[in-house]
Amino acid sequence: MTTAQKLEFKTEVQELLQLMIHSLYSNKEIFLRELISNASDAIDKLRFLALTDKNLAPLAKDFQIFISFDEKNKTLSLRDNGIGMTKAEVIENIGTIAKSGTKQFIEQIKKAQDQTQLIGQFGVGFYSAFMVADKVSLITKKAGSSEVTQWVSDGNGYTIEETSKEGHGTEITLHLKKESEDFASEWRLKEIVKKYSDFIEHPVQMNVETDEYPLKEGKPDYEAKPTKKIELQTLNSRKAIWLKDKKDITAEEYKEFYKHVSHDFNDPLETIHFAAEGKLEFKALLFLPGKAPHDLFWPEAKRGVQLYVKKVFIMDDCKKLIPDYLRFVKGVVDSSDLPLNVSREILQEDAILEKIKGNLTKKILGSLKTLKEKDFPKYLGFWKEFGKVVKEGSHSDFENKNDLQELYLFESTQTKADEFTSLKDYVSRMPKDQKEIYYMSGESRRLLENSPHLEAFKKKNYEVLFLTDPIDEWVTQSLNEYDKKPLKPANKGQVDLQTDAEKKDSEKSKEEQTKKFGSLLEFIKGQFADKIKEVRLSNRLTDSPVCLVVEEHEMGSHMEKLFKQMGQVAPKTLRIMELNGSHPIVSKMQNLFAQNKDNPKLKDYATLLLDQALLAEGSAIEDIAGFNKRLNAVLIENLG
Repeated sequence: MTTAQKLEFKTEVQELLQLMIHSLYSNKEIFLRELISNASDAIDKLRFLALTDKNLAPLAKDFQIFISFDEKNKTLSLRDNGIGMTKAEVIENIGTIAKSGTKQFIEQIKKAQDQTQLIGQFGVGFYSAFMVADKVSLITKKAGSSEVTQWVSDGNGYTIEETSKEGHGTEITLHLKKESEDFASEWRLKEIVKKYSDFIEHPVQMNVETDEYPLKEGKPDYEAKPTKKIELQTLNSRKAIWLKDKKDITAEEYKEFYKHVSHDFNDPLETIHFAAEGKLEFKALLFLPGKAPHDLFWPEAKRGVQLYVKKVFIMDDCKKLIPDYLRFVKGVVDSSDLPLNVSREILQEDAILEKIKGNLTKKILGSLKTLKEKDFPKYLGFWKEFGKVVKEGSHSDFENKNDLQELYLFESTQTKADEFTSLKDYVSRMPKDQKEIYYMSGESRRLLENSPHLEAFKKKNYEVLFLTDPIDEWVTQSLNEYDKKPLKPANKGQVDLQTDAEKKDSEKSKEEQTKKFGSLLEFIKGQFADKIKEVRLSNRLTDSPVCLVVEEHEMGSHMEKLFKQMGQVAPKTLRIMELNGSHPIVSKMQNLFAQNKDNPKLKDYATLLLDQALLAEGSAIEDIAGFNKRLNAVLIENLG
């Protein structure tokens, strides 16, 4: 036995723990579910390791999670015979909370209205015990080890020392706060276990006091005075819910199981429960969340679903079962075809997993399509939470490209702000003379809908999709067409919106304009040789004098900004400056040029046009002082 070592929490950890102790009171009873889930995980880990470690095999039996309480001393204990921990593991996993995400959690928990929703998301379920206890002690012994460690904390710091314990596993004792003493009661504990942990595979047991009546003529005499008897009862049904028939499962059971596997305290948006039969047999119970988790875009966040083989837990985070763009899906997959006597590395490369993954992906995408068709408002809520992630699939899952296209939603020139349309609906609204699907990408709807690039499209009543998610730039690289109609950027390359009849009428006018403005266009190009690739007359401008474009397959301004935000150097792309030959500014510049091509004002006016085009697309002006000087000069001149 060694002297107890007194340790302090780090500053941010102390702040986090105090927030949990004093703020998480809206649903205190969930602490027991978290502790039971941790115990179940410890048992599953021992059972899995015992498959390949013959020294652990004799210990992997008679699994049990045992709950006890002392009503007099107001304590509650929970014991398991799972894998247990070494002293080093206690310090790493229990003695600190200083994992990635601690600071983010502190900020989230300060802002959240219902902080209990955040417990499981950050993997700090053990510390939910401090919601009901002012002191927590833990005694643990690693399976296969002789080392026994005791950890004790009152929420301000903790002590750790060696102690003694029979058998492997972990025992946690909670010294309940005055306002939480009702948890030291039989009926309360039975109620919570039934509500939250009924589906835990391992028996959750407790000594329960029962009445035993004397027999009268072979039957209990309930009129007689009973004697009190203590018997060990299993409080949970232990039914693997995913193996049951759908008709035998209530909506409430589905919700509670989802909350167990996801650590999400909201109800699931959609439930997908099915069994695959034939050459490949497995059962799957999957859930679509209603809200995106805080770590959806964190590389280190847990992904995938739980994998079981014939009810034997294999892993909690099987990335091989679900493509990364569906990483928000939670649930369980149980296969009868995967071998048990393999390592995790071999299992992850198993060809059977790839087949299951393909089956699951098609099922999930099919369920989303059905939801979109039958309950669009509900699907729209899903899309706003997870649309950015789903669109990642366009660049990685070519096998399901067509199914993914049916799920995409975009704002457009014909939708109100925060309203969305699908590619299918867009095509249904296309005028007969429209041959292509047009889109524009940019930082925001407000910037795009005020863009001069849209003027000709609005005049023709051609709808243009607004692509405002950063991922959209990559989506358009693989989403080349829909329903045999090419997708074309409205702000790149040349646009030709004229019918054959209109082209015939405009050819003469176009020739005349080209001849009229040719020398002016060459002059302007010469002023910006290092910035502008070409200066030409525009087919897309009707009201504005100028805009900037690039060739259709070159990188636009929005993509350049994204590269800079990611700290990457974007390749230099020279722009094309388009002028509206019908605009008074361009016409007057042409008159001035015809009178005196050396007039110094021409360069100032050309520079103002370039700066105006940059502002219109949301780009920065290089010389702000010069812009202000030139603009002031024009204002002074016109104001006399």
